[in-house]
Amino acid sequence: MTSPETANTLSPTLELAMELMRRPSVTPDDLGCQALMIERLERLGFQVERLPFGDVENFWAVHGHHGPVLAFAGHTDVVPSGPHVHWEYPPFEPCIDETGMLCGRGAADMKGSLAAMLTAVERFVAAHPDHPGRIAFLITSDEEGPAVDGTRAVVEHLREAHDRLDYCIVGEPSSTEALGDVIKNGRRGSLGGVLHVKGIQGHVAYPHLARNPIHQVAPALDALVREHWDGGNAFFPATSFQISNLRSGTGATNVIPGDVEVVFNFRYSTELSHETLRSRTEAILAAHDLDFHIDWTLNGEPFLTAEGALVEAALGGVEDVLGRRPELSTAGGTSDGRFIATLGTQVVELGPVNATIHKVNERVRAADLDDLSRVYEAVLARLFADATPRP
Repeated sequence: MTSPETANTLSPTLELAMELMRRPSVTPDDLGCQALMIERLERLGFQVERLPFGDVENFWAVHGHHGPVLAFAGHTDVVPSGPHVHWEYPPFEPCIDETGMLCGRGAADMKGSLAAMLTAVERFVAAHPDHPGRIAFLITSDEEGPAVDGTRAVVEHLREAHDRLDYCIVGEPSSTEALGDVIKNGRRGSLGGVLHVKGIQGHVAYPHLARNPIHQVAPALDALVREHWDGGNAFFPATSFQISNLRSGTGATNVIPGDVEVVFNFRYSTELSHETLRSRTEAILAAHDLDFHIDWTLNGEPFLTAEGALVEAALGGVEDVLGRRPELSTAGGTSDGRFIATLGTQVVELGPVNATIHKVNERVRAADLDDLSRVYEAVLARLFADATPRP
């Protein structure tokens, strides 16, 4: 664990990360994390706009007066820890163990990234107080929850205010085996549905007097599973249809159910729109003569930053600091990048190794957070070409 001697020699990034991690800010609670960040940003001269929506705390902060805007985006909320007894160390008492790992909830997802962003900007602004371009922070406490009153709401506020947002680095843990080995330059879309199929309830001994909706829907589900939705493209795998839940019946063994509910999800590429997926799905179901309706939920459109100044700056920044060229990937689930991309913003996700996110004993190499801060600073220097990174 962190010894008193180690605690006295912690870097500014690790000190801030641990201070944030001590706050059990489970969605949507922020518990002062944003106030801590805002205080430091205001000291740098950032203009901060607090944007609470519903029970969610958000803020938008900007430094500089002209030129393109680079925003660092992230969230102060974390997922629940579960019973503390299952953790090697208490989840909200961060420590650095004997192997050099920073342990605790939020180490990787994503209070470590928030700390790295802030200290990178502190160094950059101190060295280049009149830097070209503008630096921004878009921070929410609702990424791990419903994601309605967080980044989504802030993006709509920025859209209505005609605020510019050219580039965005989301601090999600993008790395797989080593820091900087993967940068996410897009994400698949997510379209969910709940299919309701009506039948006629009856006694299993008299099937001719009933209509079993499970029997009816089974061939249709098989057709949906077997459907070739698309072939993907250079950046995205083929669209995937998955059934996650099926509910039906009374619990009795001698009753044919009167209805069935099927919960499913599409993860889809930029080859398709959510409207196309909906119409094709409904056509397949209609062809099987079902009495059905679907409640659809669009969780996020796919987005892709295939090329551009941000991708090049992120790739180059990692190479400058870590000596490796990252792989570009769109794998994984959704992130708040899906909302930010709707502004026409170039978006990448660049953060620590994701091996322990949402798990018991979440942890990240402490040294990685210092390196990540240097990477963020290098990206700033590459985008705002009149500035050069500090050695």
